[in-house]
Amino acid sequence: MKKGLVLEGGAMRGMFTAGVIDVMMENNIEFDGAVGVSAGAAFGCNYKSRQIGRVLRYNTRFCNDKRYCGIRSLLTTGNIFNTQFCYEEVPMKYDVFDFETYRSNPMEFYVVCTDIESGKAIYKRCDDFDHRGFDWIRASSSMPLVAQIVEIEGQKLLDGGIADSIPVRFFEDIGYNRNIAVLTQPKGYQKKKNETLALIKWKYRKYPNLVEAVANRHLMYNEMLEYIAAQEQNGRLLVIRPDEALPIGRVEKDPEKLRAVYEIGRRAAEKQLENIRRYLDTDAGTGSAKTKL
Repeated sequence: MKKGLVLEGGAMRGMFTAGVIDVMMENNIEFDGAVGVSAGAAFGCNYKSRQIGRVLRYNTRFCNDKRYCGIRSLLTTGNIFNTQFCYEEVPMKYDVFDFETYRSNPMEFYVVCTDIESGKAIYKRCDDFDHRGFDWIRASSSMPLVAQIVEIEGQKLLDGGIADSIPVRFFEDIGYNRNIAVLTQPKGYQKKKNETLALIKWKYRKYPNLVEAVANRHLMYNEMLEYIAAQEQNGRLLVIRPDEALPIGRVEKDPEKLRAVYEIGRRAAEKQLENIRRYLDTDAGTGSAKTKL
């Protein structure tokens, strides 16, 4: 049985995810692998490096810093989140990422990006993580219109959520059969058609497969929610989600709002903690708890 953790994106809604994963780390909940999309990748990598509280620390510290994110960064660098500051200075200087622990932790970690030429998802396993590994996380988090295309290994990449927002099927396909999914939207949420599609068609007119993926994203996302509901109903997936829409913007400048959403995530995980333990200690497909000697 392989235990997997699936982390949806959602920009600063990811502070909910940060709260969830901190509680699980504090309670020694371990997984064989994790897969993150966008903010799910940027925040989820701290599970493998075992850095409880790091996501909350650097986001509340720098959310109002002009070097971190905002319109100024977008106009001067083409990225609303400043690449050099977010992916180089913060993890290397201001809130140091534990690369050694990341490498030594046997948990697999996957990052989802979208190949803009094919419009398909790219699933990158990141084991030997150095500072260049953040390029994959940056690509996964690069939202259309407010971030530049990221080129890695001959591939042109953007936000992984375009092609696969909640990669439950991917993890099932590679052998993970006991999965927990952390979502950042409440039950009953349905994604709507992208309101900026006309602008996306113009800006990415050289990449018709990307445009098609963006145009169909709401359909794919909502179909995945149906699949998740069925898996959840059948006991093949445990889902942690907020009870209501999270009170936060995609680019949030208020540290108290960041902290509040983080606390919502913590409470959701604490409420589910015994269910999490019981679920991960149950044989997939049998519904029976494993006997401990």
